[in-house]
Amino acid sequence: MSNPETPSSAGASPRRFTLTEDWAATILGLALLILVLIGAIPAGLVL
Repeated sequence: MSNPETPSSAGASPRRFTLTEDWAATILGLALLILVLIGAIPAGLVL
């Protein structure tokens, strides 16, 4: 039997991760939080 392609999957490209503005802000925020928690950024600079 043949398996016809559905219209939604006919021209679909493989899924890949794209770095959107939201993800960039999340990663940057977590990196800054980690730097503050380990003491790489002094507390006086944050407050």
